[in-house]
Amino acid sequence: MYDTIIIGGGPAGITASLYIKRAGFNVLVITKGESALNKAKKIENYYGFEKPISGRVLIENGEKQAKALGVNILKKEVIGIKYTNDNNYEVITANQTQNERYIAKTIVLATGANRNKPNIKGVQEYEGKGISYCAICDAAFYKNKDVAVLGNGEYAIGEIEELLPVVKSVTMLTDGQEHIENRSNNEKLKINDKKIREFRGDNKIEEIEFEDNSTEKVQGIFIAQGTASSLDFAKKLGARIEENYIIVNADMETTIPNVYAAGDCTGGILQISKAVYEGTKAGLSIINKLRRNN
Repeated sequence: MYDTIIIGGGPAGITASLYIKRAGFNVLVITKGESALNKAKKIENYYGFEKPISGRVLIENGEKQAKALGVNILKKEVIGIKYTNDNNYEVITANQTQNERYIAKTIVLATGANRNKPNIKGVQEYEGKGISYCAICDAAFYKNKDVAVLGNGEYAIGEIEELLPVVKSVTMLTDGQEHIENRSNNEKLKINDKKIREFRGDNKIEEIEFEDNSTEKVQGIFIAQGTASSLDFAKKLGARIEENYIIVNADMETTIPNVYAAGDCTGGILQISKAVYEGTKAGLSIINKLRRNN
């Protein structure tokens, strides 16, 4: 059991971990190591650096600082978060054979801004009309129906595993990409690796058209491309979202108790300084809450 699990190892997540750890609480940072900051070759507008620094080096330095303090950093892909019966949270990470699970009293979402929306004709038109971003939330609406999951990685497999016990069949749509090995080996699952042209239907999603002019009938499509973002996790937990950003209060707490968000996922100026500030605020807020509850 952790006091806090932080999802994301960028400036917001690592900063929060430093404060929480220094206050004497047990904190785990889970990160796949992917960040938009890694692509920044030269940062010249961040306080305290006389010479430019790359985003990759800045992230590496932050990790070294956290580890020196005793923060546990786990390089895994998070594919889900669930409530537990005792009002804690279960964080699920991908593993080649069996998913691993970690329990925490509080959660910080800090994986940056959402960039996983596919550029496929019909996606925006049919959102809420058969296109969903959350298997846990919406699987029950598709009981005994034929659905598809768009994605080719661990996140997509996680969504498929949520759907298989409920639906009639699931098609994994890779959109022409190579897919990871499937863990389920379920007869209800098939894989279609064709490039997608568009999603279409009348008042709701009904059909997928591929680049080779073939089609496939479906009654629902779940989007799970790339890795899950803070926005994806917030949606699954039922937190309030506006204009693709997570709504937080003055303490950086979402509308879900004990779930916090910091950094690019909360909107505003997408700058390192803002991420560090929000990571600090989230860390201090969590410290105060944990002390009150102990």
